[in-house]
This record gives sequence, C-alpha cells and structure tokens, in this order.
Amino acid sequence: MKDSLKPGLRHTMTYVVPANRTVPYLLPESEHFATMPEVLATGYMVGIIEWTCMEAIRAHLDEGEISLGAHVDLSHRAPTPVGMTVTIEVELIEVDQRALTFEVEARDEKTVISTGLHRRGVVNKERFVERLNG
Repeated sequence: MKDSLKPGLRHTMTYVVPANRTVPYLLPESEHFATMPEVLATGYMVGIIEWTCMEAIRAHLDEGEISLGAHVDLSHRAPTPVGMTVTIEVELIEVDQRALTFEVEARDEKTVISTGLHRRGVVNKERFVERLNG
C-alpha cells in the first residue's frame, strides 16, 4: 500500500442499470427471484458499490496487491428500474493497517437508494491465490 492511501480519499462512479442486473437475473434458477419485478437487485448493487471502492484505491495499491470485500452494512431503500442511472459516492474513512472502511451513498435519478459502510482488506494477490490452492 502506498502512503497516499489515507482517510479522506473519495470516488464517484455512475452506472446505468441494464436488464441483466435486475432481480430476475440474480439467481434465475430460483422461481422467487425469476418472478420479481425488473429492478436493480441488491446483490448487484453491492457489487457496484464494491467496484466503486476498488476504483477509489486502485492507484494507491502497490504492484501485486488487490483488495477483497470483508464486510457490508448497506441499506437498500428504494427500487431502481432498468435504464436509470445510479451514482455511487464512497469515502475512505478509516485505514487500520490493511483494513479499509468506506462510507457509502448511492442514489438514482429520484432518491437515495443506499447508505452504509463497506470494509475491504488489502492483500497480496499471489499469496492469496497460493493459500486458496493449498
């Protein structure tokens, strides 16, 4: 991690919701999901928030480092239909050794759809993959 990875770092990203990021596509083998309305799925929303956090820190990681999601504490307050733009704003609020905490707000064109915290851990990718392969 570079010395520039400090609290106060902010990043904003926008994402236009496609049909294949709606609830019926989350787990199409589940009839419960398959019959739901086509609105942004919470699971995909979390992924977009993680992506925004990864983009926020990308230039502040050393060669060979990646970040892994470790915790999410996010609301999902309102549905977002296909074609609507979601804007995600994140701020790095804490760096505790290799643990990063982000404050998150996501909104669509009408309202705030999510607020909360997301934590990521910075790891060496090669060592992580070695541990996975045992």
